[in-house]
Amino acid sequence: MTVVVIADIVASRRLSDRAAAQHRLAEVVEQVGADLPVAVQALTATVGDELQGEYARLDDALASLLLVRLTLPDDVDCRFGVGVGEVRPIVLDDRTVPEGPAWWAARTAVETVEGMQQRAAPFARTWIAASEGEDAAMADTVAVANAYALARDQLVSAMSERTRRLTAGRCLGWSQRELAEQEGISQSAVSQALAAAGSAALVEGFAVLTRKGRA
Repeated sequence: MTVVVIADIVASRRLSDRAAAQHRLAEVVEQVGADLPVAVQALTATVGDELQGEYARLDDALASLLLVRLTLPDDVDCRFGVGVGEVRPIVLDDRTVPEGPAWWAARTAVETVEGMQQRAAPFARTWIAASEGEDAAMADTVAVANAYALARDQLVSAMSERTRRLTAGRCLGWSQRELAEQEGISQSAVSQALAAAGSAALVEGFAVLTRKGRA
């Protein structure tokens, strides 16, 4: 089983400088990869505003994508389709084309979350889909993961850029004092911002996703 991700930039055609947005996204992905090196294949630009990546585990993918969302600036937002299943890459001359049920599921997932944004869940940014043939246990895991993703996306979408940075810092183990020094604000201001945004739930969730000694 492989977990693959298809990401694209939300409302990219309305951006005044798409090239700058893509460059900033690439910088964020590189930074997250250094802070949390769990990707088998880091998110990489493919065609247009789309990126693709691979992970060995669903929790690795979800932890990494949370850090990406928290680290992105206000003017760059992404949606993520996560597919779980088999990968069957096709080799064409000097390049390898991603293919297989996991990729088909990821494509379905990114289309699903885009539709949800336009209807019942405007702040949804992440959706997970299991490929056909995955067992009932995986289907249950995906259902729970989607419920979690919807709740965390709502929290992240409501945050200011600074509060997202603070939350990312807490996920990565920085103290409130260290974050206050980095931001040039008081520790009390950091504490108040995190509490008002509900960041503690995201930080605890991140700790669960990245816990050591996983089976």
